[in-house]
Amino acid sequence: MDEIYRQYARTVYRYLLSLTRSAELSEELTQETFYQAIRTVDRYDESCKLSTWLCAIAKNVLLTWRRKHPAELSLEEMLESGGGELPGAASTEHEAVGEIGRMELMKLIHELPEPSREVMYLRVFGGLSFAEIGEVHGKSENWARVTFYRAKEKLRKDVTE
Repeated sequence: MDEIYRQYARTVYRYLLSLTRSAELSEELTQETFYQAIRTVDRYDESCKLSTWLCAIAKNVLLTWRRKHPAELSLEEMLESGGGELPGAASTEHEAVGEIGRMELMKLIHELPEPSREVMYLRVFGGLSFAEIGEVHGKSENWARVTFYRAKEKLRKDVTE
């Protein structure tokens, strides 16, 4: 498990950071994710990548945390207070959104409906492939590509207006 932790902890942390925008919370949830992974390792059936399985656990850990802490800061409040930093994501998808500020980009992404918002977070800030995004959501790679494309086009339209 130490080997798995060393190999995947950063991926899980970056995924959680992209969703929470809080470095401290992401660290806490990353630890909880690996604790839950150890507890449920017998359920891992190798039908998906280990990183995908861990990100799915992380997503559930975050949802559980949000249910238990409804009064915590919203995403906008965390961004404005400086909680968390954007990972360096110099991807073509990030560039395709255009040359807008980091805050403006985060606000626009946050306004997207689900699942478009999460697909954007996973792709742009989490660095997951379309196949991995599809696995996290229990959908196909093509679904992830189409959802991302539509979200990107909506962002592009919002930026030009």
